[in-house]
Amino acid sequence: MYLASASRYRDMEYRRCGRSGIKLPALSLGLWHNFGHVDVLDTGRGLIRQAFDAGITHFDLANNYGPPPGSAEENFGRILRQDLAQHRDELMISSKAGYTMWDGPYGDWGSKKYLVSSLDQSLKRMGLDYVDIFYHHRPDPDTPLEETMSALHLLVQQGKALYVGLSNYRPEEARKAFAILKELGTPCLIHQPKYSMFERWVEDGLLDLLQDEGVGCIPFSPLAQGLLTNKYLKDIPADSRAAKEHGFLKVDDITAEVREKLVKLNDIAKERGQSLAQMALAWLLKDGRVTSVLIGASRAEQLKDSLGCLENTIFSLSELEAIHDILG
Repeated sequence: MYLASASRYRDMEYRRCGRSGIKLPALSLGLWHNFGHVDVLDTGRGLIRQAFDAGITHFDLANNYGPPPGSAEENFGRILRQDLAQHRDELMISSKAGYTMWDGPYGDWGSKKYLVSSLDQSLKRMGLDYVDIFYHHRPDPDTPLEETMSALHLLVQQGKALYVGLSNYRPEEARKAFAILKELGTPCLIHQPKYSMFERWVEDGLLDLLQDEGVGCIPFSPLAQGLLTNKYLKDIPADSRAAKEHGFLKVDDITAEVREKLVKLNDIAKERGQSLAQMALAWLLKDGRVTSVLIGASRAEQLKDSLGCLENTIFSLSELEAIHDILG
């Protein structure tokens, strides 16, 4: 029987999420990869235990996580029942809907029909009465924003979600959505954008908007799908994400120019006494507008390495300038 570590809240940093009453761990565990039916369940179970023992209380899912879609939620629900059921009130569990989940006109995007049905399915897969955060996963160009936001509001009113969030919304889209949600009485808790050293569009207005609106920020893909690690400094390991058929990082993404940047960044990380992954995570956490960073892991060693970033999230001016020059 799993017994959670008695010291699990000792070393983790918790940050206020916007202007809400919620605090999130500086690092949250995302189940986008490594928790589907194509993966080993016991490995995922060990990672979730390890994360919770380290003070990670937030576990992030979506209806389409796997593969196959839905399987990450099924596996998480199984692990929750086996190990963490008694700790449910210590956990923040999130899910999302916005990408294709089933055939026909109601299984995708942002209609009220899709969002309500999808969350019902997610709750059933995980064996939950509610999720703590429910996100709209991406903007829908064909559904009125008012309909999508009213669906999120409805789900809170129904008690199926405590808070709502947005993901992949650009600043102008997010601004309009925030205003609608605020008027409905269900303010947006958090925004989940793709943000890393190699993906910096959020710095062009979104981070300032989130601060002004009192909305939290939780970047995903902080290591650029594993690119910002020491895996690809020399070659492409056979067991790496780039080598997997169902992965999002492709061999063609790792160009000579990218590898040159990785080597230079790794040199700075070494001088800081960090791995490249630790420095990449710390680089995001240095910004007070960032509430939490979503990490992924396929092995215990990776999770341990990521947690090590919390030991140093302060950068000197010369380090920041050197990194800026490398990134261009």
